[in-house]
Amino acid sequence: MFYREAGDFKTSYQSDSQTFPIKFDRYRYYVVLVVAFGIIPFIINDYWANSLLLPFLIYAIAAIGLNILVGYCGQVSLGTGGFMAVGAYSCYKLMTAFPETSMFIHVILSGGITAIVGVLFGLPSLRIKGFYLAVATLAAQFFLVWLFNRVPWFYNYSASGQINAPERDVFGIIITGPNAPAWATYLFCLIFLTLCALIARNLTRGTMGRTWMAIRDMDIAAEIIGVNPLKAKMTAFAVSSFFVGISGALFFALYLGAVEVGEAFGIQKSFLVLFMVIIGGLGSIFGSFAGAAFLVLLPVVLKVVGADMLGWPTDIVAHLQLVIVGGLIIVFLIMEPHGLAQLWRVAKEKLRLWPFPH
Repeated sequence: MFYREAGDFKTSYQSDSQTFPIKFDRYRYYVVLVVAFGIIPFIINDYWANSLLLPFLIYAIAAIGLNILVGYCGQVSLGTGGFMAVGAYSCYKLMTAFPETSMFIHVILSGGITAIVGVLFGLPSLRIKGFYLAVATLAAQFFLVWLFNRVPWFYNYSASGQINAPERDVFGIIITGPNAPAWATYLFCLIFLTLCALIARNLTRGTMGRTWMAIRDMDIAAEIIGVNPLKAKMTAFAVSSFFVGISGALFFALYLGAVEVGEAFGIQKSFLVLFMVIIGGLGSIFGSFAGAAFLVLLPVVLKVVGADMLGWPTDIVAHLQLVIVGGLIIVFLIMEPHGLAQLWRVAKEKLRLWPFPH
């Protein structure tokens, strides 16, 4: 009986079209922010940070970026891992070339560089779409990985061929390197995730988001009514690549610390982020969070239940994870294309009517 709109009147167009029109949703949102910023940093440890929280925060940013391109604009992309590599190597070059500059600037500039690269590889979307666009972005994935492997300038002519994040601080607090405390890296990533989610939400519910969705639904009809397909598709590639580049920079500098491009940003990374979007829900910011949380929690839960409690071999547990993810993708694509986000919306609608039948 507590999840109701009765008495929750709207007196302006802004209040009627806000992100959380129901007061209970707004209160829940503020509670989540208070817990995330005010409680978790005081109780976090290295295990929770490295196994759950940091991967969730970083992958959620990447999923939001890919969801803008695939879910809102309808442009298929299999090059997410390559664009994350662009963000990681851009961040590495900026950190080594400008050691006195703030890490905030490095990460934002890495996203900007990735946005430029994403626009360049998004140009084929003006002529091709569907399966052919997926192949074109897949070619971008392989080309970028090859480029960072074969050009020594990108990894500063290191003999090992990998890049290592130098130690950097923000306001005197170390956030990169082996001496960085877990709460500092967590807060740094959380700030970027919060800003990216707010920006993405406001973009998708504004004029730009409506042009993206018009191109997604029927590009010819959208062009007839005045939507510029060049501007719509290029802005989608730019914004998506910007978020993906930020996630790549954070993945390298704050989470891994040392990266070899073929292992960290291979084709499996592109598929992983795409699976997050499919399972979480296409065209939904909340779906990006849900998909990232599900695929980050799944291997940890399977390890605890299967390997630790039931004593299954680790290789069986690893293969079981692939079976579960593959089965869920098939089920969601056939039965619920909008993923976990739609299931959450249906549950909220039921709560708004319960215990009444209609």
